[in-house]
Amino acid sequence: MTKKYTHLLFDLDKTIWDFDRNSESTIHEIYTLLDLKAKGITDFEEFHRVYEGHNLKLWELYRKDEVEKEVLMVKRFADALMDFGVNEPQTAQAFSTKYLEILPTRTGVFPGTQDALQYLSANYSLHIITNGFSEVQFTKLQNADLRKFFTHIIISEDAGAKKPDKAIFEYALRIIGAKAHECLMIGDDIEVDLLGAKAAGIDQLYFNPHRAKHQEELTFEVFEMKEMLGIL
Repeated sequence: MTKKYTHLLFDLDKTIWDFDRNSESTIHEIYTLLDLKAKGITDFEEFHRVYEGHNLKLWELYRKDEVEKEVLMVKRFADALMDFGVNEPQTAQAFSTKYLEILPTRTGVFPGTQDALQYLSANYSLHIITNGFSEVQFTKLQNADLRKFFTHIIISEDAGAKKPDKAIFEYALRIIGAKAHECLMIGDDIEVDLLGAKAAGIDQLYFNPHRAKHQEELTFEVFEMKEMLGIL
């Protein structure tokens, strides 16, 4: 690599912390705990698929400031339950409460994450930039034994802006005391993580474990965590 970075900016969910695996196992646990089979929801995989659709739509609205955090947290479950004919606000609220309680205790990370972060943290200053909720993001990092690697945890709620708004990246640069050319943003979402960083003048590394096809011109792309070591 001909360019020397001093700061690496990481997304958390789906980049380091295996959100999809951790979330599905959490939802399955609560599905059993609340006995949704008895309410007529007999196919967990179908319920999870429906929930995912509602969750993605609501997160997109949240990033655009078109829905409040407190609404998102419950409505994603309420809408999924409603699609199966379960109109029970108390069940949706219980699902939301349990989800936010159990999810951050999960510790699944992508293969090679600990080794990669151990190496990178000895050579760079590492930081997190996340749109996730502060009440769960710190707990995730602590329980997965990841907090020790990162100097700053920058959360959109504190920054007053959400990725992909370049304002959150500019806020991060001020917090960590760095120039854009000294940083590399590492994330799994091209639109949210990488194009936002690009707009702020920050180079990008696309973590693409699913090998999704795309046409965007990005600085780097890797398919496994360990491949970052060949670049950095």
